[in-house]
Amino acid sequence: MKKKLYLANPYGFSKQTRNLLYEFINIFDDLNIEVYEPFDRTKHIIQKEGECAYNIARSNFHDLQKCDCIFAIVNGTPPDEGVMIELGIAIALKKEIFLFRDDFRNCSDSNQYPLNLMLFLGLPKDNWEKYYFESLQDIKSNKKRFVEWAKK
Repeated sequence: MKKKLYLANPYGFSKQTRNLLYEFINIFDDLNIEVYEPFDRTKHIIQKEGECAYNIARSNFHDLQKCDCIFAIVNGTPPDEGVMIELGIAIALKKEIFLFRDDFRNCSDSNQYPLNLMLFLGLPKDNWEKYYFESLQDIKSNKKRFVEWAKK
């Protein structure tokens, strides 16, 4: 059975950055992982007339529940608030969590972690770096945890 990954990201808000998602999705496809990309999965809701915000949020929540992990793109200072909420939900649901940040700007409230310390509650205390990626090559690295998780 294919593992399911929720790809939390802010890239769907821009046509230019949306294309970046395919680089991530290709890596996940190569590892035989089913990707739940929220912008793609809710486009049918957005096309309906009327208020759709609640329905989008509800759909994303249900997708998070179904997925085995969340892979969150956490660029920005601060990172996208929707992605942060999705991460909070994933932490509460005890999902496997992977963080991607190739943004070189400082976004931390401590010297121990590169992001808000609360995000690291979802990662192991020791070796959290194995769940944190700074490049696309990192995702495929055997020194990191993602490939091992995908294949088990």
